[in-house]
Amino acid sequence: MTGRPETPGGGGLLVVGDVVTDVVARHRGPLAPGTDTASVIRTLPGGAGANVACWAAYRGCPDVRLLGRVGAEAAAWHERELIACGVRPRLVIDPHAATGTVICLVDTGAAAERTFLTDSGASLRLDPDDWSDALLDGVGRLHLSGYLLFSRTGRALVRTAAAAARARGVPVSLDPASAGFLAELGVDRFLTLVEQVDVLLPSRDEAVLLTGLSDPAQAAAELSRHVPLVVAKHGPDGALVARDGVVLARVPAVAATPTDTTGAGDAFTGAFLAALLTGADPAAAAAQGCRAGAVAVERVGGRPPALADATAATTTRTAHVR
Repeated sequence: MTGRPETPGGGGLLVVGDVVTDVVARHRGPLAPGTDTASVIRTLPGGAGANVACWAAYRGCPDVRLLGRVGAEAAAWHERELIACGVRPRLVIDPHAATGTVICLVDTGAAAERTFLTDSGASLRLDPDDWSDALLDGVGRLHLSGYLLFSRTGRALVRTAAAAARARGVPVSLDPASAGFLAELGVDRFLTLVEQVDVLLPSRDEAVLLTGLSDPAQAAAELSRHVPLVVAKHGPDGALVARDGVVLARVPAVAATPTDTTGAGDAFTGAFLAALLTGADPAAAAAQGCRAGAVAVERVGGRPPALADATAATTTRTAHVR
């Protein structure tokens, strides 16, 4: 595929993707099969698409919108939480399915690694009937959660939304979302589905899976032969920026003490897109992504502080300095 020019910065961000309820169980050491494992458990708003939108707003994007699908039982709560983070939600209420739920098992050891048990629920029932081209009015970038690719209706929506964006000259980005689900979908099928995508933001594992190359840099470079710009997220090893088969930048990570790595990749993506919308080049935007990822891993759950909390914290810090 030939590269497509980047659209200049400006405009809002529209995210289309999953809104789910996260049940985060933080435990230390191996789970004890057949008996109890002491844990600290919290129920929090989540979903890759929703998290990206919240982090983009947190990192200064003034107009962030989210299209998602939820069950009636949690719609009001999720709407309130998104608004508190500065996101303008358009939540479709599914008449038949409950809001998706993800159980996040987080080992509180040094890496704070997590394992997901996923019931996607209503989030994978988004379909083209939920789309309106008017959603793109005033939008500078469209971001699609890769979880959409794991249902028939979601794939149809991806094609519809991406085609509408291309018709308006709006760049499209996508995060593959899950190495486990990607393996089930199939590499060739995935690469066909992302033919209209301008920016791909895979994790290290996803990039390796999609190319069959064990070297992360080679994997990122190879993917950029299929998608014009690839920004591969490598967690504590930073990020790689690749275009036209060449790695253009290696962006270092920002030091952090992990508490919970849930949503760190979403934080990177949201901050990266917010930076692009202000006119930053991809390497500078990736550096912003790494900073957001470092903030994310020191928090429990996949969301940033609500804007009111962040403003209060900033005011307190300023008062202390004075």
